[in-house]
Amino acid sequence: MLASTVARLERSIGALSTAATARMEHELPWYSAMPADDRSWVGLVAQAGIAALVEWVRDPATQRGVSVDVFGTAPRELARSVTLQQTVELVRLTIAVVEEAIPSLADPPEQAPLREAVLRYSREVAFAAAQVYAEAAEARGAWDARLEALVVDALLRGEVDEATRSRAAALGWPAGRASVAVVGSAPAGEPQAVVDEIARAARAAGSELLAGVQGSRLSVLLALPDGQDALELVRRLLPAFAPGPVVVGPPADDLAGAARSARAAASGARAAGAWPECPRPATSQELLPERALDGDEEARAALVAQVAERLAGGGAVLLETLTTYLEQAGSLEGTARMLFVHPNTVRYRLRRVSELTGYAPAEPRDSFALRLALAWSRLSPPTRPPAPLSRD
Repeated sequence: MLASTVARLERSIGALSTAATARMEHELPWYSAMPADDRSWVGLVAQAGIAALVEWVRDPATQRGVSVDVFGTAPRELARSVTLQQTVELVRLTIAVVEEAIPSLADPPEQAPLREAVLRYSREVAFAAAQVYAEAAEARGAWDARLEALVVDALLRGEVDEATRSRAAALGWPAGRASVAVVGSAPAGEPQAVVDEIARAARAAGSELLAGVQGSRLSVLLALPDGQDALELVRRLLPAFAPGPVVVGPPADDLAGAARSARAAASGARAAGAWPECPRPATSQELLPERALDGDEEARAALVAQVAERLAGGGAVLLETLTTYLEQAGSLEGTARMLFVHPNTVRYRLRRVSELTGYAPAEPRDSFALRLALAWSRLSPPTRPPAPLSRD
């Protein structure tokens, strides 16, 4: 490129920048609506882009990075105010201003080479803009992943403070959102890839979630759409978990409830190995006996409240009948003989036990839960009024 053409370009930097800014105000409504500081930064970026074009034309073989020349003048925060699509509009408009001025910037023999140089330069600027926004997106993604992991860890620890609520809000998780915690084994792979996979599965199921990987465990806080059955929703996410138990905590209406749900689900996941026929997924309520055996005091108290305290409220005869029935290895006739009543009376009383506790004494697994609850109630007599019947 002739030195005279480069000199004209250099002298025209201010005029081209002014023309580009005026065109932005006229053709880009979003630019006019921006705060004055942001408009000033955008103007500086346009001026830097035209100045970098001069160096590009002066020495096309230069190895200087266009992103440093053009976008290095503006703060990184500007990427939050100006979208990638808007940046493409700015580049296209600025390049158009320069192309329209080419007849006044170069003699006829130089116009074609100058136009080609502008086109090549615009391509490099477009790639540089894409790189800047990709780096910004990666940084935001890494920060969001860190926030997400902190929120999930806090829920598992039961530490729902203002910091946890603030972090959840920053991730777009409203404080009063209905949710349920799910805990299972994490598949092999990078933790973020594991989280991304289950997040995609949740979106495909019409929901969203917060998730974190803690060692070999994948913990999830899953949003519950209105009318959606929690277990049915979780079944659609099972392929994102590794083989093994997947435990669903009780539904929650806020973050404090989500912490309780997460603790129950984590407790169930730890204890699920004691139940060889544990369904997948299973609820933390179904795993109350195993959780209690594993040392979960909340599960032990819930089991005692659900069985012993409700039976105490139903009358001593029900507790006596159940105790005798269990001691007689589930024999109706044996129980009737021990109590000096008709077997139908025993059947009626056992039906009442089932209605009050939710556990059927004739079912082997329910019988196991009832026996444990009665044993713990004798070790620690209840001091609270009977709990309402659970519908879990």
